[in-house]
Amino acid sequence: MKFRTKYFGDRQFYRHIFLVMLPIMIQNAITNFVNLLDNLMVGRLGTEEMSGVSIANTLIFVYNLCIWGAVSGAGIFTAQYQGKADHKGVRSCFRFKLMISTLLTVLAVVLLLTKGDVLVSLYLQGEGDPAEAARILQFAKDYIAVIVIGLIPSAVSQAFSSTLRETDNGVPPMVAGLVAVGVNLILNYVLIFGHFGAPRLGVVGAAAATVASRFVELAIVAVWTLKNPDKAPFIRGAFRSMRVPKQLCLEIARKGFPLMLNESLWAAGVAYLDKCYTTRGLDVVAACNISNTFFNVMAVAIIAAGSAIGIIMGQQLGAGQVEEAKEDAPRMLMFAVLLGIGVGILYAGIAFVAPQLYNTTDSVKSLATDLLLVTAAFMPIEAVLNGSYFMVRAGGKTLITMFTDCGLLWIVQGTTAFILSEFTDISVIPLFALVEAGMIVKLVFSLYFVAKGDWARSVVEE
Repeated sequence: MKFRTKYFGDRQFYRHIFLVMLPIMIQNAITNFVNLLDNLMVGRLGTEEMSGVSIANTLIFVYNLCIWGAVSGAGIFTAQYQGKADHKGVRSCFRFKLMISTLLTVLAVVLLLTKGDVLVSLYLQGEGDPAEAARILQFAKDYIAVIVIGLIPSAVSQAFSSTLRETDNGVPPMVAGLVAVGVNLILNYVLIFGHFGAPRLGVVGAAAATVASRFVELAIVAVWTLKNPDKAPFIRGAFRSMRVPKQLCLEIARKGFPLMLNESLWAAGVAYLDKCYTTRGLDVVAACNISNTFFNVMAVAIIAAGSAIGIIMGQQLGAGQVEEAKEDAPRMLMFAVLLGIGVGILYAGIAFVAPQLYNTTDSVKSLATDLLLVTAAFMPIEAVLNGSYFMVRAGGKTLITMFTDCGLLWIVQGTTAFILSEFTDISVIPLFALVEAGMIVKLVFSLYFVAKGDWARSVVEE
């Protein structure tokens, strides 16, 4: 096969990717852009407020990925049931998502309300003023006390939105996200700073705005789904019971539990890496917050492309188009490479501007710029890893994705971060760069499993 035909598709190929990818990307882009504005608004209050909210959101990030992993496990089956037009199977997967999301949310709320201060304190072990650390802890606790209210509507909304995307209805979740982030942005402005006669609530106002936006998002996506059963046939009779066939539950658990565990361990791994970096001082907490916030904004195209790859591959496999999926695999990854290069260039371009938007010290701004530049250099690898993860996952090979994703993160990057942070005096920037370089090992294994090809199979055959 010629290089061009092997690694590059035709116009229809890329049109299909963009049709699936763009609604996801637009929703995530606007959501993360508003999160950026939220972060900037909190950052105008001061470094301590920004650091407290940042640590709290790191813990919420772990919860969010647990939910995402849970619904994605069922999503493997949803996409393949959609590929074979089995609406009853899609309905069962939707019910499963609702139940597992509710259970995980209850556990998360109990943990955050009873042990939140202990978890936040893990990030305040570096050098710095003890009084400053105490203020950061209090701001984080105030934020958590309110933000947990929004976890319930957020979890239910994910069950709706993920099922709609997997059944080729990506626009309604996008619209719901757009409206929700608009509500969030307006309420941030009003409640954080006390405009239009409202009380000045600071970090509590930021949390309250986010909670309100979560309820708005759920209301829109749920109402659209209920009113459009012809476009979303899985919703017919979805709430007459919560029964899910025992065999499907077992299959989702077998395929989905490693995925949920992977997302949980991956999120915990990222949180652990941040903890290792913060051993170099409280300034690093603020700098990591700036870097992570802008990464979430700039990487939306990469994340959306990975999701699109997983959905397209899942539908192909569910329809029995195994050979077509294998042939499309290298084209998908080449698309990811080119996308990663473009995003990396843009990311490097904002590295010198973004930190200046915050009301913080010059040392924090300098650290944040360096972190952004290092991250930009590894963006193409990040894109390929994301694409290969979703590709292998589409065929139900969740144990392999668990090894290449969270397994190697802990084994390679986690071990590197632990050794360098605990047993050397290396500064945070070379520490961060060496840990990021661990992604090269993940890349080698990921490409090997993609090339092997045994991931290309149906998981919903009778």
